[in-house]
Amino acid sequence: MNWKSAIEHTLSTTRLNIKRFGDSFPIVSLGDGKYHLTDHTGWTEGFWSGILWLSYEYSKDPEIHAAAIQTVDSFKKRMEAEQELDHHDIGFLYSLSAKARWIVDKDEESRLLALQAADILMKRWRSVPQLFQAWGPEGDHDNGARIIIDCLMNLPLLYWATEQTGDSSYADYAKIHAEKSRRFLVRGDDSSFHTFYFDQLTGNAIRGGTAQGYQDVSTWTRGQAWGVYGFALAYRYFKEPHYLETSIRMARYFWEHLPADHVAYWDFDLPQEDSTPRDSSASAIFVCGLLELLEHLPEDDPQRALFGEAVEKSMDSLLNRYFTAGSPSEEGFLRHGSYSVRGNSSPDDFMIWGDYFFLEALLRLQKGVPGYWYEH
Repeated sequence: MNWKSAIEHTLSTTRLNIKRFGDSFPIVSLGDGKYHLTDHTGWTEGFWSGILWLSYEYSKDPEIHAAAIQTVDSFKKRMEAEQELDHHDIGFLYSLSAKARWIVDKDEESRLLALQAADILMKRWRSVPQLFQAWGPEGDHDNGARIIIDCLMNLPLLYWATEQTGDSSYADYAKIHAEKSRRFLVRGDDSSFHTFYFDQLTGNAIRGGTAQGYQDVSTWTRGQAWGVYGFALAYRYFKEPHYLETSIRMARYFWEHLPADHVAYWDFDLPQEDSTPRDSSASAIFVCGLLELLEHLPEDDPQRALFGEAVEKSMDSLLNRYFTAGSPSEEGFLRHGSYSVRGNSSPDDFMIWGDYFFLEALLRLQKGVPGYWYEH
């Protein structure tokens, strides 16, 4: 199946989902091929908005455009109500909704909404440990000085805010956080911790751990994929070679630890058996990270061939073994994603972020449309 045909299949599913979902947002399926729906209560709502904006960029379908605008309007109401904004995933929420509309439509109100979201994220900055607190209220006993690798994908909202306003503080704080993530979340063998704890009073490092992986010292595959993509995006903005080097190292680790069909299990260090859950969403994120990385490698870099092969083989497997290919009875794009195997929450289901990154990868490959982490 070629990229164009695959995109057309996703459009068929998306058009059906617009009618199915209405004003609600999909999160994950619960074993029945149907998305569980929510209103604005979590960190995932932006991915449905992002799917709609990508679909509109490709198709120019006015029905999809209207649905995409409707989601941004709901994000504006969420901001006005200050509803569920006290966490670090503001970038996932507003980069793929308000900032996406600004990029596509040049709608000034959406630009201002995205900048307001950047200000909300800045409130998560903790001056003593020098980081953006991931979860919980300020001063929280367990989470008050805790970072998680996912936050690397929230930082581009701050890079963009500096570009838009000329205020360097957004990017300055984001860079400090990226440096800390590189130092403490990325291990010497190029694997990664999901999360790291620091002392709130001194900023001293305490320990690495996980909320999602098999063990504290194992490598959660989706987290490794966040690192590949997140550090490549940090390089795009700061142009500092160590970010590119880190993305490359993490990408090689991910590729070298995949099973025979080139789609990740949910953790690289657990016993891998036929019944072990995969995480197709991790592989979709990985491919997007590779495509970003390839934009920054010189034409004569010998690693281009390796990463090009990784994109081709990963996408071939996702398309031929995991893709629903427009099946009207299934609401997602990619089967066999995992939300939290550790927590027995949707261990083998559709993941809306997996669908988003799969579509982003397809549009990068077919049309060079890179998603909404930076202006294009």
